[in-house]
Amino acid sequence: MSEQPSTRMKGEIEFFIEERHEDHVTSRMPVTPGILNPFGVVHAGALIWLADVTATVLARGAFESGADGKGFPLAIDLHAALLRNVRSGHVMAEARFVRRGRKVSVVRTGVTGEDGKVLIEITTTHIPAE
Repeated sequence: MSEQPSTRMKGEIEFFIEERHEDHVTSRMPVTPGILNPFGVVHAGALIWLADVTATVLARGAFESGADGKGFPLAIDLHAALLRNVRSGHVMAEARFVRRGRKVSVVRTGVTGEDGKVLIEITTTHIPAE
């Protein structure tokens, strides 16, 4: 295999927690050049990242965490269905519990474009860190 020179890639993700409630969390991420893939649409990883962080913020309320990180809601499983994509505007994520437990919580998060159409659906499973 011939050696290829490395290619530097750089991205930047910015998001905002819009609402935080006991049973759901919503967030918003502007579509910026730093999260676009080479085809000019939002990179799937950025959409999954937004959903994962939004779900973790919700799950964090289900577990009591200490300063040492014990109890932080670790995602141990993630299932994502990528349905469509966007090139501009904002994307919104809304996370809701499927099951809120003492040891295991399951969260479903939908990410939509400004038109309200679903971009991705993600289900995550969280356990408290030991």
